[in-house]
Amino acid sequence: MQAGDRVQDLSEVVRTASEALPRRGLMLILSSPSGAGKTTLTRMLLQTKSLDLTLSISVTTRTRRSSEVDGIHYSFINKKQFEAMRDAGELLEWAEVHGNFYGTPRERVEQTLAQGRDVLFDIDYQGTQQVKAKAGDDVVTIFILPPSMRELKARLERRAEDSRDTIEKRLESARNEISRWELYDYVLVNDDLQASFDCLLDILKAERCKTARQREGISAFVTSLLEER
Repeated sequence: MQAGDRVQDLSEVVRTASEALPRRGLMLILSSPSGAGKTTLTRMLLQTKSLDLTLSISVTTRTRRSSEVDGIHYSFINKKQFEAMRDAGELLEWAEVHGNFYGTPRERVEQTLAQGRDVLFDIDYQGTQQVKAKAGDDVVTIFILPPSMRELKARLERRAEDSRDTIEKRLESARNEISRWELYDYVLVNDDLQASFDCLLDILKAERCKTARQREGISAFVTSLLEER
């Protein structure tokens, strides 16, 4: 079976199930060390329109870069606005990085889940733990591992974006992140991009079909079954 056929088959199953049994959406979190392939896999998921995934857009106090669009890459706000959201409990997760604040607004995500649609997150293990603590039953977490540290280093070098010192720091950070693998529901070794993508499709299909996410729809369907004569 070709990859395109597989995605089409999955989309048909998901579409049919969604129409028959309304469900609550889920939060699909992907984490990985830099260079392990998370960004590419995230893009592949979002480009598969039949999956109908919504990317979570973070708020940040960082200055917008010329290549960035407000509301697409981030929602850019000032520090006072961020602190107000944080203190009011309006963020699912937040962090300070290099003096700038980043966070995930709860309201937007909740609205999407209530529509039966899924939200895709690209965050680290610290953000993942914050989200799980606040929305555990809605969360599915996946950690992407590189096939080896040697390959991870080679990928970082091939990107030609960082100095040697920066690459070494990224590798050190990667070892710290990789040691957190047990915090995740699923762990994928990304030694073959297409195979890893196929695994993501399998996980998404199974998680969408969980009873807990379709309970209300199943309950109504079972009631109608039992009333049949």
